[in-house]
Amino acid sequence: MNNPQFQSDKKVWILYFAWFVSLVATSGSLYFSEIKGFIPCELCWFQRIFMYPLVVILGVGTFQSDTSVKKFVLPLSILGSIISLLHYLEQKVPGFGGIKPCVSGVPCSAEYINWFGFITIPFLALIAFSLINICMLLLLVKKSK
Repeated sequence: MNNPQFQSDKKVWILYFAWFVSLVATSGSLYFSEIKGFIPCELCWFQRIFMYPLVVILGVGTFQSDTSVKKFVLPLSILGSIISLLHYLEQKVPGFGGIKPCVSGVPCSAEYINWFGFITIPFLALIAFSLINICMLLLLVKKSK
């Protein structure tokens, strides 16, 4: 299928999906903190710093059908993935102290949720960042073809 319109439509759907993922992740973090009353730890705040702008950047890119937003989205999403992974490891791997121990407020090793024994809030953030990373990499691959 070498139809340029079809390829363009697929790119827009990839952007829509990435934007939807960022909306769900942002809404989820706000739900946990503002409705459930979970106090975010230091690493949670850093994950939010990298996720929240993605809603705006991907939203603008989606509505303008501008796949060039990937150059702004990918660095934020990769850094967010790294922080989420470190946070998850701190929660689940005994003795893993992370780069810097939490010294104020809620400890980063605290688990507000633990669904099925492995799904925690940092795990959910890691999944969201990973899906966005995959979408942006798909846009890079489709451009080079």
